[in-house]
Amino acid sequence: MKLNYVIDKNNFDMAGEASSSVKKTLAKLGVSPPVIKRVAIAMYEAEINAFIHGGGGTASAEIDSDKIVIIVKDSGVGIADLELAMQEGWSTANEQVRKMGFGAGMGLPNIKKNTDELQIDTAQGQGTEVKMTIYIK
Repeated sequence: MKLNYVIDKNNFDMAGEASSSVKKTLAKLGVSPPVIKRVAIAMYEAEINAFIHGGGGTASAEIDSDKIVIIVKDSGVGIADLELAMQEGWSTANEQVRKMGFGAGMGLPNIKKNTDELQIDTAQGQGTEVKMTIYIK
């Protein structure tokens, strides 16, 4: 099963809707709550990063009997220093985003903690693609 979503950079009210939809689908499919929680956290963090830092983008989730593969893409400016961005607490979020409760610098670290495989492809001026795999055990 493949699910596809658009992350609309102009609609903050819809931020997080893709991860919420995938969470509901996994519950209907009978996936265990611990796996659903990991998927929801990782996908939400990537989705919010694409919204805040990447100017929107797309998200997809491919669900099969042994794994869930999530890909979130944006066409933002890219991550200047991926190693630094993977450190807890490091953030480039602006003051407005921080006032809304985001930008604590936990997005990429939380994604890493909640996935079995993580691949991040990014380049300055070319956006970012985050591919997350979570195995159903």
